[in-house]
Amino acid sequence: MTPVVAPRKVTKRRPRVVLSENGLEHLEALVEAAYSRNPDLADLLVDELGRARVVPDRKLPSNVIALGRTVIYRDESTGQEKTVVPVLPEEADIGRGMISVMTPIGIALIGLSEGASFHWETRDGERRLLTVLRVILPGTEGALE
Repeated sequence: MTPVVAPRKVTKRRPRVVLSENGLEHLEALVEAAYSRNPDLADLLVDELGRARVVPDRKLPSNVIALGRTVIYRDESTGQEKTVVPVLPEEADIGRGMISVMTPIGIALIGLSEGASFHWETRDGERRLLTVLRVILPGTEGALE
């Protein structure tokens, strides 16, 4: 059962983003490659990287979403919970819950911490509030297989 995490107070400000130095390097490389294929998505990621606080790899808090870490989040309007793992595009497998960090939801999640809430616009243009419930480190109990 997923522990109940109360969403932080939702404000007009976007939630804080924290990245490790190594994670930032991977994402910057993806941005460069994405500009020719999908400039809008690349711009979205650049915006997120620009507001991130970067920390040494060993100091990235365990409750922060990073590549390879399992995340459980809830859609506050439906109550539906989803479990996903942000990965590099070549590792993505939606059937196994492995989402590319170069997708709108992957970009929105990366660097957020447990309890963070953010607004999300669906493909149909519907605005929803999503809350990060839990981050699970690779190899720990409860992680996706």
